Amino acid sequence: MRQATLRFITASVLCCLTMPGAQAQSDAAKVYKANCDLCHGADGSGDTGPGKAFHAKDLRSEEVQKQSDAALNEVITKGRGKMPAFGGKIHPDGVTQLVAYIRSLPPKK
Repeated sequence: MRQATLRFITASVLCCLTMPGAQAQSDAAKVYKANCDLCHGADGSGDTGPGKAFHAKDLRSEEVQKQSDAALNEVITKGRGKMPAFGGKIHPDGVTQLVAYIRSLPPKK
């Protein structure tokens, strides 16, 4: 009985870890934290020292959110203005997940 319970728990945990939605969101959050957080901040506001210095866009703003996924993908991949290109650092699938993550940021207050 105890082994069956352990197997069930192990299988449940593995199942949750391999669910595409949960894993993708987790990966996107990691990519954001590693590459975007410094300038755009954890909340996407751009209210950080480097963000203020480089005039980083508020990712929650209407200006950013109204852009198409393709446009955001291009900015992340190729860069624009003072924002560097991340195409050589982030896999295209990661950029797509990152765009979805940006879309999920809480709206600007």
